[in-house]
Amino acid sequence: MKSYTSLKSILAEFFPLHRTLASDDHDKTLDIIGSYMPDASNYTIETYTPLEKAWTWYVPERYVVHEAYLEVEGGERVVDFKNNPLHIVSYSLPVDKTLSFEELQPHLYFNEKRPHAIPWVFKYYDRDWGFCLPKNVFDKLPRDKKYRAVIKSEFITDPKQGFKMATAVIHPEGGPSGAGEIIVQAHTCHPMQANDDGAGVVSTIELARRLAENPLPAGSMSVRFWFGPETIGTIVYLSHNEDVIQNLRGGIFMEMTGNKNKIAWHHTRQHTHLLDKITNYQLRNIAHDERDFAAAPANDERVINGPGVNVPCISINRWPYDEYHTTDDNLDIMHEDMLVGAAETAEQIIRIYATNYIPKRTFRGPVFLSGNGLWVDWRENWALNRAIEKIMMRFEGDLSIFEIAEQVGLDYWMVREYIEKFRAKGFVTAEPIPSEAQDS
Repeated sequence: MKSYTSLKSILAEFFPLHRTLASDDHDKTLDIIGSYMPDASNYTIETYTPLEKAWTWYVPERYVVHEAYLEVEGGERVVDFKNNPLHIVSYSLPVDKTLSFEELQPHLYFNEKRPHAIPWVFKYYDRDWGFCLPKNVFDKLPRDKKYRAVIKSEFITDPKQGFKMATAVIHPEGGPSGAGEIIVQAHTCHPMQANDDGAGVVSTIELARRLAENPLPAGSMSVRFWFGPETIGTIVYLSHNEDVIQNLRGGIFMEMTGNKNKIAWHHTRQHTHLLDKITNYQLRNIAHDERDFAAAPANDERVINGPGVNVPCISINRWPYDEYHTTDDNLDIMHEDMLVGAAETAEQIIRIYATNYIPKRTFRGPVFLSGNGLWVDWRENWALNRAIEKIMMRFEGDLSIFEIAEQVGLDYWMVREYIEKFRAKGFVTAEPIPSEAQDS
């Protein structure tokens, strides 16, 4: 694992690349991410065959742009892909035409609210072609001249140049425990965009480093990390790895974490799931926005927590921001404390969710506390001493540690540490949080 001076420095390495669904620069991005992921995470890049079925979708082709430009009659070049990958609509069809301004205009895109900026526009499936340019440039284009539009692009279906994404897993102390996994995702497919979603990527790298340096205790869930193209990447991954789904106990989608804005979190589809309660608990003392499942900006949580999968998944972001989907979404609007803060928030949620379990009693009758080293001196911890009977009454296998702590009004870690003493004596077993994943 390479060391890094800042998360922003990692982002700067892949920010300018032409990262689209499947492209050479997207492959480079996955390589850069892998160089910073912990060695113990077994970071692996996976390749899928273009045009294969992926549930109701198909695996996208690799997109290669050799050259793309728009010239005014006489040779003046208005836009050029080599200057900025946002100058063409992502996945534009090849074209070489001479057009009047009226014929060209439907293929030109700009942003009214940010007239100096180039917008990012994509047409992955509704195939067309087009150029993106600042409104200020569009306004100055002569209406009485001809234009030459050239896009030399290819859609490659060679399996050796397939559709790529990457996974990594960080296990708790002692290795996999049978408690399942929580998946953390960030997408990698937005060219020349820093916050959307290079920011989510580097915050996730920081999260992985923290969990590798300070592993979750033995018996906790493992944490699976996933990096790839938005929406279709998750669909392809899960449709080709359906055995992973049943092992998932929850998910966090990380995106747009670097701008100066408070944390926003989106509920799971279940809305009142244990993951929702833990997230709300961890954010209770900081300013944040709380949103419904799949409220804008909706992303891969719609797949993880969607029909036929249904793994509870939240989203963490700092949306909205004015620079969204334009060239103004650049390194200048990235703030290190925001990137790190999002990683810290996700870490706090995971440290409770992944260590939580359902204690189920093996004893009958009241436990002989002092005879088994389980009595708590009221002079040292009055609140816990008063709650012992209430805690023991909740070992029937229907409540998790977090829920017990909530009901008795005590800190999660205090209650967990105490219940762990019962487990060490063999008085409770640790039942895993059940999977809610659907199998079809």
